[in-house]
Amino acid sequence: MNHSFKDIFHQYKWKETEHFIYNVKESDVERALQKGDINVFDFACLLSPTAKKFLPEMIEKSQWLTRQRFGKNILLYAPLYLSNECKNICTYCGFSLGNKIPRKTLNENEIVQEALFLKNKGIQHILIVTGEDNQTANVAYIAHAVDLLKEHFTNISIEVQPLNDEDYQMLAEKNIYAVLVYQETYNIENYKKYHPKGKKSNFYYRLETPDRIGKAEIHKIGLGVLLGLEDWRVDSFFTALHLNYLQKKYWKSRFSVSFPRIRPAIGAIHENIHITDEELKQLVCAYRIFNPDVELSLSTRECAEFRNELAEIGFTSMSAESKTNPGGYTLEKNSLEQFEIDDNRTINQVAAMIKNKGLEVVYKDWDYVLFE
Repeated sequence: MNHSFKDIFHQYKWKETEHFIYNVKESDVERALQKGDINVFDFACLLSPTAKKFLPEMIEKSQWLTRQRFGKNILLYAPLYLSNECKNICTYCGFSLGNKIPRKTLNENEIVQEALFLKNKGIQHILIVTGEDNQTANVAYIAHAVDLLKEHFTNISIEVQPLNDEDYQMLAEKNIYAVLVYQETYNIENYKKYHPKGKKSNFYYRLETPDRIGKAEIHKIGLGVLLGLEDWRVDSFFTALHLNYLQKKYWKSRFSVSFPRIRPAIGAIHENIHITDEELKQLVCAYRIFNPDVELSLSTRECAEFRNELAEIGFTSMSAESKTNPGGYTLEKNSLEQFEIDDNRTINQVAAMIKNKGLEVVYKDWDYVLFE
């Protein structure tokens, strides 16, 4: 068995994949839609420009598969930003080292204060987010935050800097529910352009992070790319390739895919390759048809009206009332953001929207006590 995804990754070339996707025929798309189980090349067909005319059929199949596998349930969660200190330069991120903004890392009391705000709103699933700074937001800080938050939430996930094997093993022992790590782009030739400085500039260390998470047997691994950096179709093919490899090798873990589009942020570039709303729908449906069991997550980067539409076509979780700055819920209202959100509705308002569509709002679907 391959040691890591790096071995699989080098079997495919960006330009060759691009050529395949942009030369798909209608018969290829029809065949992919008619098949039961599809492979990554069928997935590529569903990503193609040719597949656009099949979007109504794709939406119908995606909805059916989602209801079959997940019922009408949509989990609500909220991010909890603990630190915006970062040693990386990333051209699309407000936390980038070169941005002269006030930096803040929450202390114990501030962490609990922010947590209680979300808990009082009914949230039971939180996502801890930090910048990548190994002096302040290091693994010891993250682990301590988890200990502080365990008594308040049934589910804690993290989106922090890539860690080593021992660190993930330690977090697994603390019953971390999920670790999210986005490659941002699988275009190795251009990766350095977006990440010119810092540990994140090491393409392969980031690429092999999900392998380290999988070896620790953490419950769920989250993947994704930043839509708008490179060709979303090619990037998504490599994400699906990565997902396929991970599911076969780390079968004890569950998996999720997120769909972040570039948003305005201090000092950030604008999107390089645009993905339209209709294309994002196509991408979501392609994932659901490719992998009926994968969890699909939708953030508040998207506007309220579009999130209302997307809620029905394949997503299993949505964030709500998000703040992307440390202390954003109770301490710092209008500064230090990683990026601007676009859906400013409250948790109750998002929950009401979901219910109005005949779907079920889930606040809690997992508890640490089940695994102790």
